[in-house]
Amino acid sequence: MANYKMIIKYEGTRFNGWQKQGNTKNTIQEKIEAVLSEMTGEAIEISGSGRTDAGAHAYGQVANFRMKNEIAESNILSFVNKNLPQDIAVSSVERVNDRFHSRLNAKRKTYIYRIWNSEVSSVFDRRLMYTSTETMDIEEMKKAASQFLGSHDFKSFCSNKRYKKSTVREIYSIDVKKIGDEVRLTFCGNGFLYNMVRIMAGTIVQVGEGKIKSTQIPAMLEAKDRELSGVTLPAQGLTLLNVEY
Repeated sequence: MANYKMIIKYEGTRFNGWQKQGNTKNTIQEKIEAVLSEMTGEAIEISGSGRTDAGAHAYGQVANFRMKNEIAESNILSFVNKNLPQDIAVSSVERVNDRFHSRLNAKRKTYIYRIWNSEVSSVFDRRLMYTSTETMDIEEMKKAASQFLGSHDFKSFCSNKRYKKSTVREIYSIDVKKIGDEVRLTFCGNGFLYNMVRIMAGTIVQVGEGKIKSTQIPAMLEAKDRELSGVTLPAQGLTLLNVEY
């Protein structure tokens, strides 16, 4: 079996997330599998580095798949890009060793959360950003972001109350920047729980709006209670930037 790694970008607005589901065929994974299966004549299953939410986006989602017969990377790349919908594209295809697994081998992931902070609509990027017209204190947001750094139990920042595995994750950096009317939060860590980035982003934004104090965040982490942390921001502002191995 030949094992291939691909890097994928997509605007997730009209899709029901990355992972295929029993009640819909409108997922990123299913669209790509259908094209690969058509190309090879066999049922192809791909494994992604992680599941992005319905409406979220990616610049650098990583996936791998296996097929019985080896095909040149350039031929795979050409075929999939000709047959995928215009809001999904494959940036690269690479033959990798049999042990490579896009999720199990991932060491570091980077997400960005984009917020349009103006009363004037962001006409061209509106589907890629969350809009807030409230005044935000960027320095307070930076203080809030610093509270998440390091290794913590992030159970308070996970929407899945039935999650059975460890909820401990390590955050390497959170960068808070204001670029014109855009506030951009960049999160880098060894992994993220369900909705974790969106909840951390919501908490940081609420600090910036004066609704939460940054000094409350350690207590939120300690409580391991989702009800005590900040809001979950909409998926449209979230983009998976890259995955490192």
